Amino acid sequence: MTKAAVFGNGSWGTAFAMVMADAGCEVSLWGRRPALAEAINTTRTNPDYLPGVELPRGVTATADPAEAAEGADFAVLVVPSQTLRENLAAWAPKLGPETVLVSLMKGIELGTAKRMSEVISEVAGVPAERVAVLTGPNLAREIAARQPAAAVAACVDESVAQRLQAACMTPYFRPYTNTDVVGCELGGAVKNVIGLAVGIANGMGLGDNSKATLITRGLAETTRLGLAMGADPLTFSGLAGLGDLVATCSSPLSRNNTFGTNLGRGMTLQEAVAATRQTAEGVKSCESVLDLGRRHGVDMPITETVVSIVHDGKPPVVALKELMSRSAKPERC
Repeated sequence: MTKAAVFGNGSWGTAFAMVMADAGCEVSLWGRRPALAEAINTTRTNPDYLPGVELPRGVTATADPAEAAEGADFAVLVVPSQTLRENLAAWAPKLGPETVLVSLMKGIELGTAKRMSEVISEVAGVPAERVAVLTGPNLAREIAARQPAAAVAACVDESVAQRLQAACMTPYFRPYTNTDVVGCELGGAVKNVIGLAVGIANGMGLGDNSKATLITRGLAETTRLGLAMGADPLTFSGLAGLGDLVATCSSPLSRNNTFGTNLGRGMTLQEAVAATRQTAEGVKSCESVLDLGRRHGVDMPITETVVSIVHDGKPPVVALKELMSRSAKPERC
């Protein structure tokens, strides 16, 4: 039987543990709080993150990373992207020499502008062939309700992507394979930033034309960055690109969308953080995404606008006016 260790028992980590268990895997779900692990094992629910959702018998919880990692074929990493480096440094020695490390994180590291798979390879000392990415329109609450959804399992080694695909294929969760890890990760990271922008527009009371414009032009700047970094442009029209972007920008279940809506309604950054409670990856990653774009000479006006609102305190009305007054250019630029 395939064994998976899921490091991170928040809503998405718990939902994906359910998926893998439903696919026939034995899953050990790690979280740092022993009391929550005990509650999960006792009640068969995660009362803090997915209350009321019964977990499959194939999922057991632990606060001991060594126990979670023992014998794991897959180590699934589902922690806030800016904490990955520190956490993985502690976990990596506990992983087996053949364990495939799977990133469910959608962010870019601050300071280094590295994608999560790059951080994993560097910290764990493993080749790219042992690092996979699972991404797409994956709203945790809907997947935990076993509503039909699809995703992308990506790895530069297609056989590893196929193994991950088999380990999470269920009647309600359909993963597709891809070898374009760069494109898949960029789609997941940048869509959080665009989700913030659409949320801000929503909070300001703007209509569907405005939000459709942000989604479409957001996809354009994501694709420009991807092309500059050697990604396959077709990736951005698929689940890892357009699919994830639409889900994040249209659903109230999206943390980034909700966070942006609160900013658009006039909340301060601190007030929006308090109201959201869980991590909205785009809040920190918008800076590293902009840094990545600048390193590759790619113009990313929506990302730049989000940074100015979130981190520079620029009023959304002022930022919107500046965005709309940019010089005219062809659509493909």
